[in-house]
Amino acid sequence: MSRFDDLRDIGPLPIWEGIAARNVAGEQMNVAIVELDPGAVAAEHSHPNEQLGFVISGSIRFRIGDETRELGPGATYAIPGGVVHEATAGPEGCVVMDAFAPPRTDWERFTPQEPRPPHWP
Repeated sequence: MSRFDDLRDIGPLPIWEGIAARNVAGEQMNVAIVELDPGAVAAEHSHPNEQLGFVISGSIRFRIGDETRELGPGATYAIPGGVVHEATAGPEGCVVMDAFAPPRTDWERFTPQEPRPPHWP
């Protein structure tokens, strides 16, 4: 098994309506390039995984706990495990990079879609 891959060859996981994640999983963490369609909503939720991320393109309104921000390219966020959060993509959609530790094993329940060109790079 190779330790290398390409975003174009990773089948996106349909996490929520209009939200797909290209997941790269290791033993101690996973990284995902997440593509959100315009107006897509990641409904309020929490998970035990620490989540760190940044916006690659587009915009997103993010609420972490009781703090809400409008984020654009280059903005970062840090979500401690167990903290409630939600996000809504802007009118042009959004691409973010998320890292989780430990890995999101709950994503194993999603069936990858057929590989397709990513929205980024």
